[in-house]
Amino acid sequence: MPDETRETAEAPEALAALFNRRANAGDVEGLVALYEPGAVLAAGRVVATGHSEIRSFYTDLLARRSDFPAPETLPPLRTGALAMTFARLPNGAFSVEVAREQPDGTWLWVIDQLKLAPPKA
Repeated sequence: MPDETRETAEAPEALAALFNRRANAGDVEGLVALYEPGAVLAAGRVVATGHSEIRSFYTDLLARRSDFPAPETLPPLRTGALAMTFARLPNGAFSVEVAREQPDGTWLWVIDQLKLAPPKA
């Protein structure tokens, strides 16, 4: 059941800003809430499907990192109830996501492909 007090994405381009605020706040459940229940997240060699696996991924990520700089975002590509969103981080990592409009008019990610930044030499 959604948390009625949590801000929702009223447009697909709002998802990246919500992600950034929630990640910096250490809000794992808030990050999971940005995804549909059966969403797929791929990051490097990790593929997480569904809220439980996505929760595990973000629990691990937030345990290792506490600073998430604001991403550069591009306008989404939209067709009907689907949108492709894009974000690039200052460290060179980038992500491409597919978001879907929900029956209540909010947007959630369905697919999230994160390309991690190359390791520093």
